[in-house]
Amino acid sequence: MKKLIAGIALFGTFALASAQTITFDKTTYDYGTIKPNADGTRFFTVTNTGDKPLIISNVKPSCGCTTPEFSQDPIMPGKSAKIKVGYNTAINGGFNKMIEVFSNDPANNRSVIYIKGTVDANAPEPKPLTPAEQKAAAKAEKKAARQAKKVAAAK
Repeated sequence: MKKLIAGIALFGTFALASAQTITFDKTTYDYGTIKPNADGTRFFTVTNTGDKPLIISNVKPSCGCTTPEFSQDPIMPGKSAKIKVGYNTAINGGFNKMIEVFSNDPANNRSVIYIKGTVDANAPEPKPLTPAEQKAAAKAEKKAARQAKKVAAAK
């Protein structure tokens, strides 16, 4: 009887270890303080840190002022995809919005990501990024994705 229970426990552990796993580069995107009608588009990077294809089946915003876009194409193990989130920046004031991400990750089939910020007419003008700053931002995003993979692998 002990061998049977141990075998079932071992099999269950192995079954959980070999699955698709959703990991985000960040779970909250802070817009900061922005001007009305500024660009409200931001991207979340989703990485499959498991060993089976990950499929995002739905991305559901908490209100109509937030519009997500995503691909239902499978994300292969070790690969990443983007979820594009748009916020209607014509609405003045603070915002803190929740976006639900549904996937075939058996341990986490419903994930939640957030966007927040403030739309204010007195916000400073956005400073355009220099090519060096754009390159540094892209490098930081890749580093965050690698870090997310490492964290998930350690679980």
